[in-house]
Amino acid sequence: MTAHAATAREHAVVIGLEVHVQLETDSKVFCGCGTDFEDDDPNSHTCPTCLGLPGALPVLNEAAVEAGLKLAAAIDADVPETTQFHRKNYYYPDLPKNFQITQYDSPLCENGALTVAIEDDEREIAIERAHLEEDPGSLQHAGGSGGIDTAEYTRVDYNRAGVPLMEIVTEPDFRGPEEVRAFLAKLTEVLEYLDVFDSSRDGSLRVDANISLVPGEDIDADGTIGIEALAAANRTEVKNISSHKGAEKALAYEVTRQRNALQRDRTVEQETRHWDESRGVTVSMRSKEAEKDYRYFAEPDLPVLQVADRAEAVEIPELPDARRERFREGYGLSSAAARKLTSSREVADFYERVADRFDPDVAASWVADTLLGELNYRDMRIGNVEDRLDEFVRLVELAETGEITEKNAEEVVLRAMLDEGLSPDDVIEREGLGATGEDEIERAVATAIDENPGAVEDYHAGDDGALNFLVGQVMGATGGSADPGTVNQLLRDELDG
Repeated sequence: MTAHAATAREHAVVIGLEVHVQLETDSKVFCGCGTDFEDDDPNSHTCPTCLGLPGALPVLNEAAVEAGLKLAAAIDADVPETTQFHRKNYYYPDLPKNFQITQYDSPLCENGALTVAIEDDEREIAIERAHLEEDPGSLQHAGGSGGIDTAEYTRVDYNRAGVPLMEIVTEPDFRGPEEVRAFLAKLTEVLEYLDVFDSSRDGSLRVDANISLVPGEDIDADGTIGIEALAAANRTEVKNISSHKGAEKALAYEVTRQRNALQRDRTVEQETRHWDESRGVTVSMRSKEAEKDYRYFAEPDLPVLQVADRAEAVEIPELPDARRERFREGYGLSSAAARKLTSSREVADFYERVADRFDPDVAASWVADTLLGELNYRDMRIGNVEDRLDEFVRLVELAETGEITEKNAEEVVLRAMLDEGLSPDDVIEREGLGATGEDEIERAVATAIDENPGAVEDYHAGDDGALNFLVGQVMGATGGSADPGTVNQLLRDELDG
């Protein structure tokens, strides 16, 4: 384990993560209640099992196990012959059983790793373990200003109770908040490629971060931080982080808070802190629990699970790094274009379907730059248009064959397609954007020259801005349907002749 070099007067930042991701399954992990409840009433997706009523028994969801084994294959983790569930005992209002079914000392997989690009370097982040567990319910603080500290009362919704979670625990390999954000982005990519996770689902990713500041004198000359030095440093846990950006901001704040305390010779308490996103601060919740506080014991209602043979049979799709490399080699794309087009599996799939019809570079420009830019502006995803592939192909075809200008294709037609749901041909007909004939363009060029003698004089005096002005006059006269390159050349021919 290595860290950036630090002097005796400095402290090295050491961060480890516990990432909780909701797995995409049709039903909960230990009962048959559905997991698609985003638009439904509170407590409408519950049963005796997920409410923890007496006599109700859990039945393990096979799809959740399959999802966990896919992740194990993706991060090259070790899968044991058997795994087992345990009860983690603690009281909280959204935990109806007063214990959580999870995995303690026999996780689904161990000793994996994920390679992450951090600035211009690639780092391998070690993943200690990943295990299955059930999600608690959710609390809604109402009244007052809406925060937990000022709420008049709290409502409990058990729709989420029992949704399958995969908890991914890293080694303390991060040396700064920006590295954490890069890791979470890469982990999200991999999970979405595996088709076991949907980042658009509210609350689908939650992060607990453990952070310590280790004195420089405890760091070896090569930057290595020993186990004893890590154990001696007081560790603060920051909970309730729900986004990549939020993780970076929360940890940046916590690093500053701890540095300030140490500079004032104050002790950094070992505690659990809450990330208050609205205020941009961490606040103390409670002293840090020890493992013994949870009183783990084997879950008596679930048998030991045989997983080794099942893991060998698991098949996973092409992952982001491999697809990125294939896009570079097979399509001849730049590293930047390949990275953008493989940022999610749905974007990569959409691009390949467009690249089947056009030159790969043309397809890359239209998808990566034009389409994704317009979708991001509207807070939309590629999934909003994947069923309109033929319309998008038609738009690119119209622009590439010169039937409409690229400017009109991007700024008029595509925007109307996204905002109004119209087809390209409907927009062209409504806006009168059909191709302008050569005779019409030549007449518009002659008119622009005749009506703007001052601009003509400026052009002959060497002012290139005058030519741009005249191009604008012609484009306005033709309703923007003329090709700007053609207009530019015709104007030069007339003016220079």
